[in-house]
Amino acid sequence: MTPKYTPLKDHDTPIKVLFTGYLCTVGIGYFFALMQILFTHGMADGQFGLSVDDIVYSYYGNRSGTVLETKLNGSMKDNASAQERFDIIKWVRDGADIDDYKDDGIDKIIEARCVMCHNESASGIPNFKEFEPLKALTSQDEGATFASLTRVSHIHLFGISFIFMFVGLIFSFAETTTNQYKCIAIGMPYAFLIADILSWWLTKVHPMFAWLVIFAGMGMGVSFMFMWVTSILEMWLFKPVFLNGIGSKYLEWRDSPDASAVDRLLLALKALAAQAKPLAAFVTEQWLTRAWPIIKGWLKK
Repeated sequence: MTPKYTPLKDHDTPIKVLFTGYLCTVGIGYFFALMQILFTHGMADGQFGLSVDDIVYSYYGNRSGTVLETKLNGSMKDNASAQERFDIIKWVRDGADIDDYKDDGIDKIIEARCVMCHNESASGIPNFKEFEPLKALTSQDEGATFASLTRVSHIHLFGISFIFMFVGLIFSFAETTTNQYKCIAIGMPYAFLIADILSWWLTKVHPMFAWLVIFAGMGMGVSFMFMWVTSILEMWLFKPVFLNGIGSKYLEWRDSPDASAVDRLLLALKALAAQAKPLAAFVTEQWLTRAWPIIKGWLKK
């Protein structure tokens, strides 16, 4: 069947250059985004590398200490010496009194180590030239605030959706992937993006959802890389990869009349769903006719 679109390999060279330029730019941007995560969230527990504890500390918080302690032992650990961090933490645990702030020399440490970034000209971070913003960080560490989650959530949903829209648009011209799997690949990033944002809020409520943050992030990355690599290979290396190379085996498997394992799984799921409909109808009927009236009676009492 002749496709109703121009495959990537058959596009004019200027269009290929346009697509490739965009893919390379967002690919580099994605790489730096991962690096930024490693140097921010990945340092929440004081050790380089993203872990479940990092996610928990970032969103749920380290409830055994204060915000300032968590930062000094985590992402800000390298910005002060061990003795300076010890002095600040001791001051915090002694009550974070404003008189001790000056008498113990904490103000000098803050001025030398922190004010270079935490000042009135910096946006989004507290101004440590004033005492009150610093004092606010000596309370229990409860992770990200709901206000910050709201701000970051809408930024990510709007911004990353546009990235996936254009990457998916380019990938939609691929011809080595069937329409069924193409739809799955294009839709997966959006599903994982929503799951990722939702997992932030769930982790804020309970730390057990930290695993969902990692899983959703990995899902986004895998789907992005699949579309990215497939698009680049089809535009510039179609013949050596898909005709004469390892990709030819994939095309033989794709065009095989035998149903693949994935196809068989999808058919099994469809059959299971068809059988589940009567059961769902029965459960719904029992709920409405028996369980719900009993619950309503309890509520009236």
